[in-house]
Amino acid sequence: MRLVSPIGSAFLLIAALDLAAAQPAPSLAPASPVAQPTAEGLRIDWEVKNRFRLFRNEHDFQRQVAASRSDGVLGAEQRLARDTAGRGWARNVVTNLCVDGAGNVTEVCVRDGVREIYLAPADHRVGVIAANAPAGAACAWSFDDGDQPARQQSVPCEEEVTLRVRYGRPTIAVVEIARADGTADHASTEILVRDVLIAGLGDSVASGDGNPDRAVVLADEGFCFRRFLGGGRSEYFRPSRAGYRGPKACGGVPEPGRPDSDWARYGARWMSAPCHRSLYGYQMRTALALAVENSRIAVTFVPLGCTGATIEDGLLSGQRARETACDGKARCTSAVPAQLAQLRDTLALARRQRPDRNLDLILLTIGANDIGFAQLVADVIIEATTERTIFRRAGLIGGVEEADQALARKLPGDFARLRTALKSFVGGNLARVVYVSYGNPATHAAGAPCPGGLDGFDIHPGFGVDPDRMRRVASFVDDRFLPSVKALATCQPSPACQEPATDRMTFVDAHQSAFGDHGFCARAETDPAFDTACFSATGQSFHNDPVEGATSPLVCERPVGEFRPYASRARWIRTANDSYFIAMTYPEGLPASLQPTDIHDATWGATSAVYGGAIHPSAEGHAAMADAALPAVREVLGLSSPTH
Repeated sequence: MRLVSPIGSAFLLIAALDLAAAQPAPSLAPASPVAQPTAEGLRIDWEVKNRFRLFRNEHDFQRQVAASRSDGVLGAEQRLARDTAGRGWARNVVTNLCVDGAGNVTEVCVRDGVREIYLAPADHRVGVIAANAPAGAACAWSFDDGDQPARQQSVPCEEEVTLRVRYGRPTIAVVEIARADGTADHASTEILVRDVLIAGLGDSVASGDGNPDRAVVLADEGFCFRRFLGGGRSEYFRPSRAGYRGPKACGGVPEPGRPDSDWARYGARWMSAPCHRSLYGYQMRTALALAVENSRIAVTFVPLGCTGATIEDGLLSGQRARETACDGKARCTSAVPAQLAQLRDTLALARRQRPDRNLDLILLTIGANDIGFAQLVADVIIEATTERTIFRRAGLIGGVEEADQALARKLPGDFARLRTALKSFVGGNLARVVYVSYGNPATHAAGAPCPGGLDGFDIHPGFGVDPDRMRRVASFVDDRFLPSVKALATCQPSPACQEPATDRMTFVDAHQSAFGDHGFCARAETDPAFDTACFSATGQSFHNDPVEGATSPLVCERPVGEFRPYASRARWIRTANDSYFIAMTYPEGLPASLQPTDIHDATWGATSAVYGGAIHPSAEGHAAMADAALPAVREVLGLSSPTH
């Protein structure tokens, strides 16, 4: 790019007057005659580059833009799944984010080669182009922010000009195209970037559990797990972690309880391992979709959702980490600070750079763990008597009656405390908190409860979905839990909130009808070939004989590597089989009394199949939730729906 002589102060004044629609100005003498815009309407188009600011690299963001169509986030996710042959788009993005090894946003982030303050950037990179310019024309550009000397340059009009514009200060862009007759066309516009600050809070549905950014790679040979209390068939084999060189057979002498570094090295990769926080989570996808569809804003997203969180243990106070191998190698703390404390510290850090920096919006999903939903799931899927007895004594199994009591007696008070705590973050108006409700994970065929059986749950010999318990839980979710959560978030009836006008959250549940057809038992002819061939609907996916299972655990005789974690499926809910094949999580988050005694322990065998996000939305499910959330988010932020 070469510099040209100044266009002239008179010409810039004309541009400013054009923008302001001021009263007619006295005649001025520009440096060259100025003609009317071309018949096609010469104009300046501009956009913010790499405007989802959690991404460090422009090409990662542009891939999302290229996948976007008029069919929303779900359509984009399905295209990205096809483009990656079901392996997942996030696996190459997770290491290029503005987060540290534990998944916390960093104060400074190098984005596209430039150091930026993540929470309060001083400027933004934009791209500017002259639209409807004559072919082959040269464009003389000027950019003036009213403070620094105007930047001027001349380039072929078809070239995009990139520059950094200061935050909070309009930059006047002017373009001139000289004509052969000595006249010139010109256009001008104001460039002013809006930087939206969004936080994501809540539990495993908020964090995206069930969808590691980089799924674990499994080996074709078997890995031995013990059964509780031994017995005639005290061992069983399931696929091992690929690359692991340690002992895969149970043997006679237990190895140390904590898995060695070699085991951790080959685990799944999460944006935040302590919280099983994922780029596929609906909160992340909602914020990302805002950036994709609004070319003149930047989105600064602060992800804080954490699997296992309740209002008390997670939002208002700290909680236990799900895993402690932060990046597959380095250790991180075994506890996670309270999400609201993290948010308070984040805003304080942002305001050190920009005192007027405020939170624009909060995305929130919470309440399922508060009523013991994980215990309900365990009650439904753990069938064997020995396992049921052990897990019930440990408090890991609970019934509908206990959940209903917590829903009636405990959750309303905890929700009231949460409302009070959140008000300080949103200027006293909880309408800026967008509460996105849950989908029922256990329905299919227009909302019918999933039948019982082993379909998707034969990864552990003690699992099996009980049909009666399944129907009870599905009915409880639809008839009691989801309506109660809606009432709490929206202050219905009004006496439930002290100040309904400001205590009422923006509520989203438009996705629930779609989930009615996509529960964990949904199947279709379009499901991946591996699932159809290898995940038996009758519970015959794995060899029962330990000798055969040690070398070839799968009955279907297909390579385990053919499993595609992010291929499109009829089910939008992860099964226990999915959870093992995608994450195979070592249960570091269990209480000390339940920690595995060795690498082949029976507790680890059971939890490895559920701690990676069983009965949680898949990437497609999260995409559908993001599509439901977007209209409400646009309304809160005052943004228009995209036109396609």
